[in-house]
Amino acid sequence: MLVFFTGRDLDDTWVAYIGNDFQRMLKWQKVNSGIPNGRFGHACIVIGDYLVLFGGINDRGIRQNDTWVGKVVLSENLGITLSWRLLDVRSIAPPPRGAHAACCIDKSTMVIHGGIGLYGLRMGDTWILELSENFCSGTWRELVTHPSPPARSGHTLTCIEGTGIVLFGGRGSGYDVLHDVWLLQVSEVELKWIQILYNLQDIPAGVSLPRVGHSATLILGGRLLIYGGEDSQRHRKDDFWVLDVSKIPSNKAQSPLNSRGLQANNMWKMLKAKGYKPYRRSFHRACADHSGCRLYVFGGMVDGLLQPAEAYGLRFDGELFLVKLELETDIVRC
Repeated sequence: MLVFFTGRDLDDTWVAYIGNDFQRMLKWQKVNSGIPNGRFGHACIVIGDYLVLFGGINDRGIRQNDTWVGKVVLSENLGITLSWRLLDVRSIAPPPRGAHAACCIDKSTMVIHGGIGLYGLRMGDTWILELSENFCSGTWRELVTHPSPPARSGHTLTCIEGTGIVLFGGRGSGYDVLHDVWLLQVSEVELKWIQILYNLQDIPAGVSLPRVGHSATLILGGRLLIYGGEDSQRHRKDDFWVLDVSKIPSNKAQSPLNSRGLQANNMWKMLKAKGYKPYRRSFHRACADHSGCRLYVFGGMVDGLLQPAEAYGLRFDGELFLVKLELETDIVRC
């Protein structure tokens, strides 16, 4: 099942059931509107049968820091239903923001990082949301570690079971577009950020890896598939990359020379795209199915005409396309 909540100042929620005929046809269904209020730049993640949403920017440009929980139910009689409610988090919550990144650690924990706060300032803080049983309430706490990723927005957080949470890219405080990789190590004792160092010489000549507004999706083999985004000149991308986290060594394997972080080799691989060629895009959304071999990509900003009389600019896209992964040959088919 695909779930899509709002964007810009819209307040609707749409779902699409992935049936046996999903490769040829998929039908969207509007299931909710009105709450939460319309926003963009929010973070919405899946934990079990629930959606957890935090923050975003409303149509008046006001940053928000509310937390919502949506319950998704699929029944034969009613079809797909979704009910939202404001989560009780008591008096402590992260500062208002938009364009932050989020993911879940386990069946009851959400992590957010960074974003754009008040007065347009980019943030570099990390917050943990612990959800109660049945998601009736939640408790936010700030995670303070050193070192930690610099302030940014438009980046990604992706949880990889047995490894931790991987942060990649985004736009920094100086409006520079980043290509650094960080790992939030998760253990019963502590949560700790560690930078993953890699050699840019491993990247093919003429290819730009730094990006913001990309997607980073967990696929087969516990790897990350990075797609699209835009560079510092707002040139949108349509390339696919695999970030192989198995190339990240453990702390014990490191020498003192790499005290700034963990040194990884041959971590990046660029894939070849064949078949249908979608528009280059940024700030889209993507998710993989349970096989980890198929990726659904929806929406985002693409090159186009805003109005017939205006100059070449951008437009918001409503296209949904399917990407099939052939990792043994380093190929993706759209």
